[in-house]
Amino acid sequence: MSYSTADSLLPVTLDDVRGAQKMLSGVARVTALEGSRHLSQMVGAPVHLKCENLQRTGSFKLRGAYVRIAGLLPEERAAGVVAASAGNHAQGVALASALLGVRSTVFMPKGAPLPKVSATRDYGAEVRLHGQVVDETLAAAQEYAAETGAVFIHPFDHPDIIAGQGTVGLEILEQCPEARTIVVGIGGGGLAAGIAVSVKALRPDLKIIGVQAEGAAAYPPSLAAGRPVSVGNPATMADGIKVGRPGDVPFGIIGELVDEVRTVSEDELSAALLLCLERAKLVVEPAGASPVAALLSRPGSFEGPVVAVLSGGNVDPVLMQRVLRHGMAAQGRYLAVRLRLTDRPGALATLLGVLSVVDANVLDVSHVRTDPRLGLTEAEVELHLETKGPAHCVEVGQALREAGYTVMG
Repeated sequence: MSYSTADSLLPVTLDDVRGAQKMLSGVARVTALEGSRHLSQMVGAPVHLKCENLQRTGSFKLRGAYVRIAGLLPEERAAGVVAASAGNHAQGVALASALLGVRSTVFMPKGAPLPKVSATRDYGAEVRLHGQVVDETLAAAQEYAAETGAVFIHPFDHPDIIAGQGTVGLEILEQCPEARTIVVGIGGGGLAAGIAVSVKALRPDLKIIGVQAEGAAAYPPSLAAGRPVSVGNPATMADGIKVGRPGDVPFGIIGELVDEVRTVSEDELSAALLLCLERAKLVVEPAGASPVAALLSRPGSFEGPVVAVLSGGNVDPVLMQRVLRHGMAAQGRYLAVRLRLTDRPGALATLLGVLSVVDANVLDVSHVRTDPRLGLTEAEVELHLETKGPAHCVEVGQALREAGYTVMG
């Protein structure tokens, strides 16, 4: 039995999403659905990846932004639009505005990654850097809207935005009609709410699981309280879902239609990003990797076939480097050791020879020869090593000790 949009009291209906899909024809890409053999083996059922990281602007945000701006009245378009974002929403609004011939201004935090700032400008928006955190940037954008009459385009708390994001759900049902579970990251809730509206209307039996980062998980306490509540100082590397309070509009939809909301750790996010890169050959930002993190966390708890939505791929290269190293460490594939050796010619080469025998890949070497802590004939070496896993880390440490080195950390 299907869900009836006519009888729905929800602010967004299946008809709204279908209308958005027609509007986005030729604008947003129908992104690929890729199977993952590795995740399928872990979960014990087919797992598919919905690649919104390959969408125009690198995330799903173009969908909602375009539908929202396209629905403005002529006089509203003439006044221009304004948005606040650290990255993905900024780029979605900038491109949507350019395609529709609407002037756009985007406020971004002063610390926003330079590639995202540059991309937003390249899509045609006027970028204004303001504030250190998104809340300050948001306040500045709303003040600008009040002063100029520009229409503020919220990243998730509007029915048109949700309808646009819901087109992802329609594509999933077309590409994988046998799906039993959809896993999707949640920040403010626009994407999860949109997918829930479209999917539950046609497949009420299909389970939808939302995922939040542990350090920015506002939905579990909000759902328990029956109203949106704020979490103070949300902290996570997944800036795409780093939202301190659920949106009022998506919260009502998620509370009614989403089956479960889970949380994942920073280590699980790191490992998921690394898996996407190594196994699926896909560049995914931490927020986009959150559904994969949930699969890694509890692989046996999903009914398949499973579709994991990779919501975006706009990751700063500097963050990518840090996250990949963190992910390797979380999997026991990265080892940092510090030791002292006799400061004589060939000592470092001898040490590296020991590591070569046990097949440890040296990523970085720091060699200190002059320090008040060291004796006259001592040197200190810090090594960053790539290993094959926890057992290999133990083997490397044992080989160093057997060779006479004192491992200090």
